[in-house]
Amino acid sequence: MLRWQLWMGGALGLVLAAGATHAAAPAGFVRRLEALAVLQTLRAELLGHDSSTAILQAWCEAHGPPGLKIVAEHDPNASRAPSEAARKALGLDPGQAVRYRRVKLACGGIVLSEADNWYLPERLTGDMNHTLDTSDAPFGAVVRPLDFRRRFLSAELLWKPLPDGWAKVAPDPRPMGPVPAEVLQDTAVLTTPDGKPFSFVAETYTAAAVQMALPR
Repeated sequence: MLRWQLWMGGALGLVLAAGATHAAAPAGFVRRLEALAVLQTLRAELLGHDSSTAILQAWCEAHGPPGLKIVAEHDPNASRAPSEAARKALGLDPGQAVRYRRVKLACGGIVLSEADNWYLPERLTGDMNHTLDTSDAPFGAVVRPLDFRRRFLSAELLWKPLPDGWAKVAPDPRPMGPVPAEVLQDTAVLTTPDGKPFSFVAETYTAAAVQMALPR
């Protein structure tokens, strides 16, 4: 919450510094500014932590009804060959065993993110592999005993509530409109403390992740 407040303060300061011609910014512009602050805060939190599951749990607790927990919805029938980015990040050798996991992370039944995860079972324990194969447990929670590190490869905003250069022009008075289904996408590789990669994940965050955190 502190990061959100700091970002909002800085963003509003930019508006004032830009010399906006309106005595009071129109509601549509303010709503876009709030959405941008929420989106940038979520991205900053994700980039600053090794576990996206932990960040979404904190997000769920901060912005959802009390007592909600992040739940992973695992698709046991999902199958997909490793992407070229996954092969490169994991350093896959020909014929090396790799498993795929498709998971949605939800807060109170509302999906906040969807993830494609390719991982190397040989670098996990037998119990970890069994849990991943037979349950909906979040990947990050299952492999936490490995004390893993998360290295981001990309973090792309799929939606910009305000255009580039917004602080240099008069505020747009139009209503914000609906938040698109997908707002943020990142890719990352998880490694053991000695630097060995064992998982490549591509995560896409949904409109709900923004909407639940917007001021009412």
